[in-house]
Amino acid sequence: MVLSLINLCARSVVSDHGSSPCWLACVPRELYRALLEAAFVHCRPLAIGELVQRWPERCLRVGGRRRAGHTPPNRLCVQALLLAVVRGLGDKCALQVLDLCGLQCEDGGLVDSMGGWSLTVALCSMVLQARIAARGQVKKVQQRKRLQETEGQGARTENGVQKSSQDRGGQPPVERQAEVRGVRRIMEMTRDRVKESRETEQQQETEIVVQVRADLFVNARSWERVHTALATKGPLQLHCQHLRVEELPAATIVALLSLLPPHSLQGLDIHYSSLGVSGLALLLPTLARFPYLSSLRLHYCNLDVRRDAPGQEKALRDMAAGLGALVKLRQISLTALRLSGHLRLLLSLSQPLEVLELPYLSLIPADLSYLSCSIHATSLRRLDLSENRLEEATLPSLCRLLSQASGSLTHLSLCGCGLSDSLLGALFPPLRCCRTLCILGLALNPLSRTGVLAVVRVAASISSLRLLLHPNALEEYKPGLPPLPSSAQLLDWPLEEDLDWREAFQAELEMVLVESERSNLLLTSDLLN
Repeated sequence: MVLSLINLCARSVVSDHGSSPCWLACVPRELYRALLEAAFVHCRPLAIGELVQRWPERCLRVGGRRRAGHTPPNRLCVQALLLAVVRGLGDKCALQVLDLCGLQCEDGGLVDSMGGWSLTVALCSMVLQARIAARGQVKKVQQRKRLQETEGQGARTENGVQKSSQDRGGQPPVERQAEVRGVRRIMEMTRDRVKESRETEQQQETEIVVQVRADLFVNARSWERVHTALATKGPLQLHCQHLRVEELPAATIVALLSLLPPHSLQGLDIHYSSLGVSGLALLLPTLARFPYLSSLRLHYCNLDVRRDAPGQEKALRDMAAGLGALVKLRQISLTALRLSGHLRLLLSLSQPLEVLELPYLSLIPADLSYLSCSIHATSLRRLDLSENRLEEATLPSLCRLLSQASGSLTHLSLCGCGLSDSLLGALFPPLRCCRTLCILGLALNPLSRTGVLAVVRVAASISSLRLLLHPNALEEYKPGLPPLPSSAQLLDWPLEEDLDWREAFQAELEMVLVESERSNLLLTSDLLN
């Protein structure tokens, strides 16, 4: 990456924090962004604090999609940023919007970065600290005003006492009564002024100065802190763009959603929460108050409609009505919810979906038949049917679905679907027609060496494809596997230790790419990378 002259100069300037008083007073506002980026890249938390505290623009965005080769911000840098926001609040504060969406790092291998949970707790602490600081500042101003008023009243009282002592000897009773009424009036005016001062104090404490946009990660440990921060009114108002919750009951999630500003939430992820059908029926209708919600992901939420239960049909209809009310919904991800035979009811939406992820859903032929004829088929960009057993009866519907989505589909995952050589061969014609396909996942399917070679040849014929996640051939495993092993068996079964055979087979796969002149296509069987 070639650095511009501005980037090079900015790196040199922020490297010496001792000189910051010199350049902060004269740096033009157009250079603040370059200086802040250099401070983040080279981990200069002191410079970050100085710049953010004096930020001259209305909006400050830190985070977002990172470019290739860029590491996430250091934890110390993020903490310096949040502290500087609180310190910079005041009459001269130009900042109105602080956008931290995408700032969190979910890569556990980076020790010095800040994950979603830690960032959420730090943001909530910042909101509460800002409220405390604002309250203290208002009290100082009010005390200063009261002191000035007290001094003025003391001077006036002293003058009045001297004058009354001079005139009291000849003052008639009527004039004395008027004087008493005047004192009462002064007391009433003082009481009204104190009341008005308290109201002004409360208004200044709750006045919103900066809107903070961020992605929040809430679980049982951070729930109380997040709830307090969202319910607190102060100079910083927390807006959540993407909310991820883990291991929280439905009622708690509903209470959390009720505190969020309705126009900010765009995505909701719920993981490992024992919701059940009744919990989802309670949760989904509450999402209608978020007009820009476009993504809903439900993973391992303990929902199984294959077992009959009282009130289950009504709860399913309530779920469908709740999904239908989300007019901006474009992405649905349902993992391990066991919704066999109910896709027609749940996905009968008014607008087509662009991302549909249905792994571990125990789909039946009727579900795939509905998908192939639904309004979603021609709009799908990402389709994940992993770990759904695909048999011969489902192939016609799947072929029709792929043909319908051939003009839009970019990601397709059929990992662990039990596709043998013959079953997968029936999918080759519609796969070749997917002219926009970029990523194809076929891992953990029981394919022979011949089947894997056939998959690579088909992949090489798709000019848009850039990544193929193929399975290990059955010949690469140690003896003892059944003829058509499941994905769990393939995942746990050890591979042969004969590296020469595997390397020779890999070279054969690479030769297919060379013959097809596809140097831009990556082949891998590594599920982790």
